[in-house]
Amino acid sequence: MSDKVRVCIVGSGNWGSAIAKIVGVNAKRLSTFEDRVTMYVYEEMIDGKKLTEIINTTHENVKYLPGHKLPENIVAVPDVVEAAKDADILIFVVPHQFIRGLGSQLLGKIKTTAVGLSLIKGFDVAEGGGMELISHLITKHLKIPCSVLMGANLAGEVAEEKFCETTIGCRDMKIAQTLRDLFQTPNFRVVVVDDVDAVEICGALKNIVACGAGFVDGMGLGDNTKAAVIRLGLMEMIKFVDVFYPGSKLSTFFESCGVADLITTCYGEYGATVIYPTARTTLMPISLQTGGRNRKVSEAFVKTGKTIKQLEDEMLNGQKLQGPITAEEVNFMLKSKGMEDKFPLFTAIHKICTGQVKPQGFLDCLRNHPEHMQTFS
Repeated sequence: MSDKVRVCIVGSGNWGSAIAKIVGVNAKRLSTFEDRVTMYVYEEMIDGKKLTEIINTTHENVKYLPGHKLPENIVAVPDVVEAAKDADILIFVVPHQFIRGLGSQLLGKIKTTAVGLSLIKGFDVAEGGGMELISHLITKHLKIPCSVLMGANLAGEVAEEKFCETTIGCRDMKIAQTLRDLFQTPNFRVVVVDDVDAVEICGALKNIVACGAGFVDGMGLGDNTKAAVIRLGLMEMIKFVDVFYPGSKLSTFFESCGVADLITTCYGEYGATVIYPTARTTLMPISLQTGGRNRKVSEAFVKTGKTIKQLEDEMLNGQKLQGPITAEEVNFMLKSKGMEDKFPLFTAIHKICTGQVKPQGFLDCLRNHPEHMQTFS
């Protein structure tokens, strides 16, 4: 890397803008980094003005993080190549479906010595089915190493500078120190581990478990039942990584990227309240903070009898839930190895999301989980 490390944030949504507050302050504060931090912003018109111009003049992302001032050294750029061309660190925080397109635009136009850091939770669909890790996808399309940052990090709380922890997975400890310095603050504490794949997989699999937590809430089964879902879900997460990505460390699951993020996602209750109609036309409020979407929509799925697709359209403004998609990708991998019965929680959640099993059947899955059927001689 150069004497002054240059940073580019690729993405400017809710989470990207929240993380820009941290990165901007640290880049300005630490002599290691170039003051100016570019942020790729997909250009939109807001009240007749370009979003990039609004950000660069008012230092606020009025669409995706209103009410929070961004550091003045964060510079919004509408051209991703222009934003990224001189960067030593590329922080990716865009919906995962845009990675392939961005990769084709950036390949050969960024520094060969650049490194990536993915903040993207979820998997990409691999050719032929199954899943591909986003960090692997970035490395494949941009020919650069890519680390990951995952944790119990609700964007709104991070923007409000409430205390939280996060986990960076990085194999190169020289780069790890630089990444830690870039993100560490008194209220955003960073732990670095070298177990990159497990860190990333935790950030995706917890969305499946959150759907199960939502089913529990929709049926009014209580916190004891939800705690069982979280425990069994964590066990299946650990087993899944052991089967498909062997060599990971058990300790990784007890970092922020693991159990902490799982709990946050299964109990997320913050955000603006909106109204949606149930099957009986009664109006019911539901909160739509990003961290709890999978749980909240799954709760509505049980209460309304509507499909996941209908609820996505009504509650998420056309965005897709990660939980049901990830459950489908995971199920493909389990089927390919004849292991659906070894992961009954993941399998049941997939079947409920796709209408193969009624939500009420989820309780049978919990009662009959192999973990509860052990005998002792």
